[in-house]
Formats: sequence, structure tokens, C-alpha cells
Amino acid sequence: MEMRFSQTLLFLATILLGISAFTPLSDETLRNLPSAGPDFDIHDGSILAPILIPRVPGTPGSLAVQQHFTNWFGAHLPKWTIEFQNSTATTPATGDTQVPFVNFIITRDPPWAKAGDVGRLALVAHYDSKLQPPGFIGATDSAAPCAIIMHAARSVDEALTKKWAAMEADGSNGLEEETGVQILFLDGEEAFLDWTNTDSLYGARSLAETWESTPHAAMSTYRNGLSSISLFMLLDLLGSANPRVPSFFKTTHWAYQHLAVIESRLRTLGLLESQASQPFLYDANKGLNDFRDKWGVQDDHIPFMARGVEVLHIIATPFPNVWHTAADDGEHLDLPTVHDWAKIVTAFVAEWMDLEGTLPTKAEAEAQIRAKRSSRKTEL
Repeated sequence: MEMRFSQTLLFLATILLGISAFTPLSDETLRNLPSAGPDFDIHDGSILAPILIPRVPGTPGSLAVQQHFTNWFGAHLPKWTIEFQNSTATTPATGDTQVPFVNFIITRDPPWAKAGDVGRLALVAHYDSKLQPPGFIGATDSAAPCAIIMHAARSVDEALTKKWAAMEADGSNGLEEETGVQILFLDGEEAFLDWTNTDSLYGARSLAETWESTPHAAMSTYRNGLSSISLFMLLDLLGSANPRVPSFFKTTHWAYQHLAVIESRLRTLGLLESQASQPFLYDANKGLNDFRDKWGVQDDHIPFMARGVEVLHIIATPFPNVWHTAADDGEHLDLPTVHDWAKIVTAFVAEWMDLEGTLPTKAEAEAQIRAKRSSRKTEL
């Protein structure tokens, strides 16, 4: 009964907000979603392990993670474009020294579409770590969220190719509003000393300001990079067991409900690994009159939300026990929970992009992953 009620709310909210309806994935397609498996191994997993190092902006660790992103997307997702948005700023910890901040912008659009004509689902996480305590890793904050997004992108990549090729073949390309996927790995989220409006969100503030002031070409559907974001889905503090993630914003509660329905279906089908005592996304039945906090938890969404971008904030609240301590490392991740988030997010992206019928079988998907791993090892 609760499941049906959530689905009804989702449908009504979708219609009322004028948002194109999702095509739910079939049970069989949900069963076929690939697991991240060894790629999330904390010691030598090809996705997660290279992020589990200190990566304070401007340090060798940050450069190493940047190189990991560049190499991994180049090897596994060559059809995605990689851009960098650079800025510098002074910080309370570095005095007059300018610290570099590098935002990664990784995009997959329909091949025939112009950039200014594509509305995008933005999958967002910060990749920097805190200066203190010394050696801080930030596994939940936010190495695991970055890895979850990378896995989701890889899991839908071939289906996007297949869908768009079929559209070009039957002449349906360009007949409807164009939809793409964009990954934003933001630098400098963490405060260098104490969280203030100026000592935090360095990369997010710079990117939001830059996109606001950089218009798309005349006659574009969207005026700039900010208005191209259909939904800013921000992941943070994910990877500890039994997370509780509330719904923060009335205008994106429909999207939260949709994600909650996906979690419920995966859990009912026995496709989630963690032994959670309750749903991660427990707040689907929240009343529309119960939203009172304008900004929610302070995070990278703030500069974007202040400029009118719709935000879905997926952050464990209360924060994990390891938050901002030396214990927030790979050894303290609950990997079944990380795997579950990867599957939930993958399904959400697949439904947003209307990929039912184009996703590979589980065997096909895992064979593709193994082939790319093998090819990469041969190159090295």
C-alpha cells in the first residue's frame, strides 16, 4: 500500500510540474543492473581505490585524483567530453598564496544536439578532502559518491549509444526536447579552517558564477550552463551503514519520491546487498506543507540553488559517525551500502534517460566491463 501511494504521488507531481514522465525500468532490467564489484575494492579497485587518498586542493594528492578521473573516463567512457573549469583563491590557511581549484565537467549529449539545446541531469559530488585532521581521506566525504557516479555513468553508456543510434536511424532525433547527462566533480567544497560563506564551496561558487555570466549562442533553448541543468543531483556523505536521507526541498520532492520508489523496488526484488534496518530514503510521504528549511544542509548546491537551479540533495542526515574524523577512510566504508547506492543511482539515471529496452543484460554489461579492464591492463 505504501509503495502504491508513493507511486501515485510521483505520478501526480510529475504531471503537475510539467515534467516528462519517466519510463520505469522493468523488474528484469533492474535485475540486470551490473554490480560495481571489484571496481569498488578499497585497496585496488579501479574506480574507488585511487580516490581514497588525501586530496586537498593544490596538493599532489589532488593532482593524482584529477589524473585518475582523466584516465578513467578516457579509457572507459571515450564518448563523454571532459572539460575543466579552473579558478584560484586565497584561503584562511594559506594567507596570500593563491590555491588552485579544478572542477571536472564530464558530459554526454545526443550526438546531433547543440550544447545550448540540451537539458541535463547533473550528477554532482565534491572530490576534495579536508586539510585537517592530517591525512584525512574522506571516504564518505566524498570519495564514495564520486565512485557511485562513475559506476552509474559507465552502466548507462552503451544504452545511451544504442538509444540515440536508433533515434537517428528512424528519424526521430531532434523532434523532442533534448536530454543529456552531465557529471560535475567539484573542488574545494571543504573549509580550510572553519566553514564560512568565503571559506567553503570554492569550486562550486566559481563554476556557478562563471556559468551564470557565460551565455549560450543566440537562439539556444537554454540561456547558459545553469539553465541547462534540469536537476542538480548532489551526492554527499554516502557509504556508512543505515543512512537516513531526508527530502529537503518541496520543488524536487517528486524526484526524491521517484528515487525512493526505485529503492523500494530493488529492495523488494532482493537486489540490494545491505542489511538496512529501514529504507535509505525514508521521507517519501512527507507532506508538502512540511518543507520549511530554504537551503537544507550547507553544501555545493548553495551557489546553484541561489541562481534558480533545482536541487535534489542526497546526503545522510544525521551525518555518519566518522564525519570529519580520521576514521572516514576506506576501512570504515560499508561496501554493501556503497554498492546499493550505486545500483539505486544507476536505475534513476536510466529511467531519467528513458533507457528501458536499451540497457544490456547483466552478463553483457559485466562482459563489457571485464573487456575494458583487460584492455586497460594490456595498455599499461
